[in-house]
Formats: sequence, C-alpha cells, structure tokens
Amino acid sequence: MAQAEDPAGTRRDFLYFATAGAGAVATGAAVWPLVNQMNPSADVQALASIFIDVSAVEVGTQLTVKYLGKPVFIRRRSEEEIEAARAVELGELIDTSSQNPNRAGTDASDANRAMDEAGEWLVMSGVCTHLGCVPIGDGAGDFGGWFCPCHGSHYDTSGRIRRGPAPQNLHIPVAEFVDETTIKLG
Repeated sequence: MAQAEDPAGTRRDFLYFATAGAGAVATGAAVWPLVNQMNPSADVQALASIFIDVSAVEVGTQLTVKYLGKPVFIRRRSEEEIEAARAVELGELIDTSSQNPNRAGTDASDANRAMDEAGEWLVMSGVCTHLGCVPIGDGAGDFGGWFCPCHGSHYDTSGRIRRGPAPQNLHIPVAEFVDETTIKLG
C-alpha cells in the first residue's frame, strides 16, 4: 500500500524554494550596482576610437594628439628618416619587439613599426617606456628621433629605444587609415 503524499511537506518545500529564489534575486539586485560601476564611464567609451585628419601634416613634421589621456605622435617621415630607420640592424636594438598590436609578434624592423609600406607614416604613443615622461621629438637625441630629457632615453627615427634606461620601444596604438587623409586610433 502506497503512502499518501504529505501536503505539509510539499508546502514546506515550496516555501524553501520561494525563499531561496527571493534571496537570490535580492542578492543580484544588491550586487549588480557594485559590479556595474567597474565598467568604463561614458566619456571613456566615447574616446574608444577617434579620427584624425592628417591632410595638413607636411613631410618631416609631426602632429601630437591626445588619445585616452595620453599623447600620440603622428609623424610623416622624410626619405632620410625612413632610410636611417631601415638601415639599423636588429642586433643593435635594445628591444627587438615591434610593440605593434597591428602586427603582433613581429620584430622591431622599421617595416613592422610604420603604418604604410612606404614607411612614411609612423604613429606611436608619446609616453617614454621608462617612467612615463613625454619625449621631445623633431630629430632630438643622438639618433635623430625622440629624446626623453628626464632620464636620458634616446629613440631613433622609428621610435625604437637605442640608449638610456627605457626598456622598450615606444608603443604603437591600434591604428589604421580609413581613407587617404584620415587615421583612426582605436
């Protein structure tokens, strides 16, 4: 003879599940604002990518823009600068990595650091990899590129560290040409 189901047991089970469900919903509602506040703010998301008009940048000059709160150097290099950068042997470099997320895992040859095949455009973060200072450009330093006067790091015309305490080449941001005169960062 089978026993009849105890109606009090099923009522108790329902109350347990209902209480647990309400507790889970209440916990989720309390925790969500704490987790959500860790997301980037609207002003940071708005700067996730920017477009820069480079039509006015002359050969041998550079434009400095602010991207994600840091300076970015956009240089239109002369033939002499390109030739000097391409003449450097990889064995002479302190950092042999390109530091270029656009060409991840590549060596620090000038072809892997420039934006275009001709090597005319070079886009890189304007932050010294030693302690975060902003290097001086326009042919400064011993290698005709950039020089960080704070601690004496010398970068060549491709933004590669050649002398001084900086451990890495100037980093290159994610960048691409969207047309002949516009670069998109991010």
